[in-house]
Amino acid sequence: MADQKGPSPSSPQQPDKPSSEGSAQPKPSGPKKKKVIRDIGVARIYIQSSFNNTTINITDEKGNTLVWASAGSCGFKGTKKGTPFAAQMTATQVAQKALQLGVKQTVVYVKGPGSGRETAIRALQAAGLVIMAIRDVTPIPHDGCRPPKPRRV
Repeated sequence: MADQKGPSPSSPQQPDKPSSEGSAQPKPSGPKKKKVIRDIGVARIYIQSSFNNTTINITDEKGNTLVWASAGSCGFKGTKKGTPFAAQMTATQVAQKALQLGVKQTVVYVKGPGSGRETAIRALQAAGLVIMAIRDVTPIPHDGCRPPKPRRV
């Protein structure tokens, strides 16, 4: 009987460690972060609207991301991500999260040729965010690409 597994009844248990047999408490997976409601004066909203997707990113004045979402993260798949409706739903979701963080006034920067540009701005306004300015920051080539060499025949 010397091959018994586990502690023998005569061995003393350590008093500082509670036995794990009786307690059914789950182990914490890590420190939980609490969302802090900050008073953010003016936030910046970056709307990237392409033909395939719409991404909306809300940052503070330093450029630190507060909230972001895309049409893909809102549950749209395939060609539906590039629609104005997907941009509207994405903007509504982002605006609700931003209002919980205390964002009130915003400056909007729109980039890209997509169909969800105006719809996203309207949805942000309808959700309760005050839009102070709208800027189009779509990159435009000044002189374009170099033309191809003439064809030799």
